[in-house]
Amino acid sequence: MLPRVETFAGFVIVLGLYLVPTGALMAQPSRAAFFAPMAGSFLPLLRPANLMIYNDLQFYNTALAVVLGCGIGALSFRLLPPLSPQFRSRRLLDLTLRDLRLMATDPTDKSNEDWKDRIYCRLMALPDKAEPLQRAQLLAALTVGMEMIDLCQLAARLGLLSELKLAFEDLGRGNSVTALSRFTQLDQRLSAMGDRSDLLLLAGRARSQILAISDALVQHREYFEAGATV
Repeated sequence: MLPRVETFAGFVIVLGLYLVPTGALMAQPSRAAFFAPMAGSFLPLLRPANLMIYNDLQFYNTALAVVLGCGIGALSFRLLPPLSPQFRSRRLLDLTLRDLRLMATDPTDKSNEDWKDRIYCRLMALPDKAEPLQRAQLLAALTVGMEMIDLCQLAARLGLLSELKLAFEDLGRGNSVTALSRFTQLDQRLSAMGDRSDLLLLAGRARSQILAISDALVQHREYFEAGATV
């Protein structure tokens, strides 16, 4: 059909006769694995250009390379065993802990939305066979990260940012005991600020966030201290 088409509209119609049905079938989850390669390999085989060149030998060589490449790719999935659910769950938890420790160095540079989006994606990626404890650890990391970001903003307004950063540094090194001790000292200082009406609300919010972080560190101490550098 293409050698008989001279206008752009005709060219689009000819491509649409193949791509539209293939794309519609590819959108069905049960058939996506079969029709996605058909749609993806069509244009590399056709190789449309402003000046079309119809070369049968070149087409057959390209088609053979594409088909062999797809076949080898499919064969590799059969030869290489998939990662176990335990390994994938452990990897997601390790990545989250690494990100949390990196964020502890400067929580003011992060946003709650970015952190929540990242951890929600990892919660969705957890295998169905993941243990309840692993899901709880991921949720604990989500809570700690969110509270860290909010607490930094409050600490800056309360003049306690330098002390808070010391606690975060210990948390980032996996030293939960020292971090909890520093959080306790901060809580005592915030408690003393309760006598000032202008700081009462801010101090109360900061204390609740410190409590949430401390509870997570106590309940999942083994996870937050994994691979500690101290």
